[in-house]
Amino acid sequence: MPTSAKTPVLPLDGRYEPGAFFDEMFEAPGRPRPHYRALAEQLSALSIEEFEDRRHAVDMSFLNQGIGFTVYGQEEGLERIFPFDLIPRVIPGNEWSHIERGLVQRVRALNLFLDDVYHGQRILRDGKIPADLVFGARHFRREMIGVNPPGGVYAHVAGVDIVRDEHGEYLVLEDNLRSPSGASYMLENRAAMKREFAPLFERYGVLGVDQYPQELLAGLRAVAPPAAAMPTVVLLTPGVHNSAYFEHSFLARHMGIELVEGGDLLCHDDVVYMRTTHGLQRVDVIYRRVDDEFLDPLVFHQDSMLGAPGLLNAYRAGNVTIANAPGTGVADDKAVYRYVPEMIRYYLSEEPVLANVPTYLGADEADRRYILEHLDELVVKTVDGSGGYGMLIGPVASAEERDAFRRQVEAEPREFVAQPTIALSRMPIYLEDLRPAHVDLRPFVLSSRITSVVPGGLTRAALREGSLVVNSSQGGGSKDTWVLRS
Repeated sequence: MPTSAKTPVLPLDGRYEPGAFFDEMFEAPGRPRPHYRALAEQLSALSIEEFEDRRHAVDMSFLNQGIGFTVYGQEEGLERIFPFDLIPRVIPGNEWSHIERGLVQRVRALNLFLDDVYHGQRILRDGKIPADLVFGARHFRREMIGVNPPGGVYAHVAGVDIVRDEHGEYLVLEDNLRSPSGASYMLENRAAMKREFAPLFERYGVLGVDQYPQELLAGLRAVAPPAAAMPTVVLLTPGVHNSAYFEHSFLARHMGIELVEGGDLLCHDDVVYMRTTHGLQRVDVIYRRVDDEFLDPLVFHQDSMLGAPGLLNAYRAGNVTIANAPGTGVADDKAVYRYVPEMIRYYLSEEPVLANVPTYLGADEADRRYILEHLDELVVKTVDGSGGYGMLIGPVASAEERDAFRRQVEAEPREFVAQPTIALSRMPIYLEDLRPAHVDLRPFVLSSRITSVVPGGLTRAALREGSLVVNSSQGGGSKDTWVLRS
């Protein structure tokens, strides 16, 4: 009895329509880009049933390992499995070289800016960035003025969000320097793809990301206080109820360091200790995943139980390294973001390799007038928002939503920026069916004695049809990112 032909998960007969957007995988219907051809052929030979079996195996693996995240304010429950699409993003070596150069340049300039703004403030005195914009930033910490971080590094870990426009140009959408998350999902995504597509993975010659935890640990040890011969590193977490707790425990386990909460730390004579079953142990480096406001109740929020009293004094005395440094958030303020190209020119005497998305400041009178006149065309964001919250996407917003944002921008102009609605690049995802989804990319940049970029990062996909919002808290998912050897 003849068997019926199985439907391929990715047909190459032109049924998948790239549309008017730049498509990462297809240059035309049925015609994959050269670096995607082997992958497209493999997927076209794989039936929907076979693909679904592999996807189910990955979902069960993620569920059993507790690979999830917390969505705040959701009635149906907080804990979610992290959505993962099995069609990877592929970046050829020459494109990655361009991205990598741009990221290293950008993070070097941001670290120089942070050192300057907490010391000589030359860039402000020279009028390259408005001083009131910096001093008015919510995450500018006057307590950090004159403080010299061990190793001279402020942003030890940066997650820089990159998008691709309708022409295929890579642009930086925003910088995340406080405590960027997502590295654990990058690593788990890779492990899943190695299990499910091992032969194809080997055939492609994909650069590895598995070394990330050890590179991070080596970088943290390299900026320990000079007196620490064998530095003790810990990861400070707010606890199990934090949305990124899975990542905190994952990274601590893979780095082989202790995962601690504020109550586990004790500061005495400007030295930080960790409570252990064998007594107190000195701590030299704290990779903190706790916001500035909660680090030290003697300096910031007095009722905080998430940090340790005296921690900032120990840091000021040079007896402990905190990564990322307190006050680093001033450099990822979305209003300050507009001036990063100027920072690159000022500190490095170079032209930016990666361009910014054009950005309008609510604090600037002419920009504010433009924002208010074009709310139906722009994306409006709060300057310190994250996770896709506090954002207006003008073209799809209702008149009531636009009016509400108009009133907010008029009332607190410093708190808002606006950008054109970027036609983010798309590529195929397979959920219940095959369709295109908008994507971005978050590579991770490590800074210690050198600045380096992990070859890949977290590709995030907007799983809701037509959505431009890729954040997991807003219904987004992720893909593995394959960077090819040149």
